[in-house]
Amino acid sequence: MGDLARLLKESWSLVEEHQDKVAGYFYARMFLSHPDLRELFPVQMDVQRTRLLSAIVTAVQTLEDPERFDDYLRALGRDHRKFHVAPEHYEVVGGSLIEAMRAHAGEQWCIEYDQAWADAYAMIAARMLAGANADQNPPYWYGEVVQHERRSQDIAVFTVLPMQPLEYRAGQYLSLEATAYQPRLWRTYSPANAPRRDNTLEFHVRALGAGWVSSVLVRRLRVGDMIKMAAPMGSMTLDRRSTRDAVFVAGGTGLAPIKSLLEELTRYNRTRWVHVFFGARTREDLYDLAELNRLAARYPWLSVVTACSDDPTFAGERGDISEVVARYGPWNEHDFFVSGSGAMVRATLRKLAELQVPSVRIKYDSFNG
Repeated sequence: MGDLARLLKESWSLVEEHQDKVAGYFYARMFLSHPDLRELFPVQMDVQRTRLLSAIVTAVQTLEDPERFDDYLRALGRDHRKFHVAPEHYEVVGGSLIEAMRAHAGEQWCIEYDQAWADAYAMIAARMLAGANADQNPPYWYGEVVQHERRSQDIAVFTVLPMQPLEYRAGQYLSLEATAYQPRLWRTYSPANAPRRDNTLEFHVRALGAGWVSSVLVRRLRVGDMIKMAAPMGSMTLDRRSTRDAVFVAGGTGLAPIKSLLEELTRYNRTRWVHVFFGARTREDLYDLAELNRLAARYPWLSVVTACSDDPTFAGERGDISEVVARYGPWNEHDFFVSGSGAMVRATLRKLAELQVPSVRIKYDSFNG
């Protein structure tokens, strides 16, 4: 596996700077050779272009951790059932991927790289297919929007009732498709609640720039609309065996999975102190603060610290949430859960490394929307 991983890294370094071009060539080859595949993809391909490529690269990067590799790919295979992917499609994707990389790698590309990617992709496809074949659930669930509330100009909180029970664990995330508005465009969001008897799921979404899906979910979605939800993924879940106190660090709508984990803790926790750090740019972006404060008032083991990075009128802590966490502590005996934008999560992980928090005690969920 070591030699394979070396060849994959070496060859990827030849094309890494040209990812957009590789992605464009990849889809062009795939659709030219198999035009029927085009209907599996969204009409607008601009956001989609690098998603499949980045999923494959992420999978390749897990090769050196066999257990994580297996779990991730089986989950990815279950998730891809929502696209109605058939076994023969995997072969088409693999061939197109290698052609695209070879076309943009230049003269340094060699037959050993061809073979390494063919071998790696065969392992990836086998595990994804095994995950898809073992899944007894439907490819996706339909759900009805039963509540929708705008919390700020670009943040909405809405509740969905699945047409049939959807099993997941607090802290996981699902892919959503706003069927009536943006068919075949899926984005991942974490439920903001632990599983409930009434099966409802609450989602927190921020509309980001020209985000095709996020802007629809915030500005156009209405009570009574139907959405699709795909199989749950992610491992930012609670270990009930842990007796360590916990720190939850949330940036913006990264609060959603943190709320889900908190709800699970309210059902059984009696011994662990839990500290929540909730950061945003302005006071308006602390969109769920009233509910957090209600939870803190009700459960003596829970404390909440809020911070704004760009609001001089805010009475609480100022600065990036990673810096605020560092002002408290010490934290080297705690379990950490971090959720927010990619930049926020990276900053927090760097700060926790400086504070010598062992990485095995940190779980995180990074997103771009």
